Amino acid sequence: MKAVVDPDLCTGCGLCVDVCLEVFEMEGEIAIVIVDEVPEDAEDTAREAVESCPVEAITIE
Repeated sequence: MKAVVDPDLCTGCGLCVDVCLEVFEMEGEIAIVIVDEVPEDAEDTAREAVESCPVEAITIE
């Protein structure tokens, strides 16, 4: 499973970081993905981050 943040959509609210520190962090004004593959034990929180994003900037492949 891989998470992707669209930098053109991200508003930098930080909700994804609050929900799933294992996968996301803030880089300046936008969120970035810090892992190549979402760790198995973080898959549920990564999905929660997708659902929490108010602008739908995060996708999971």
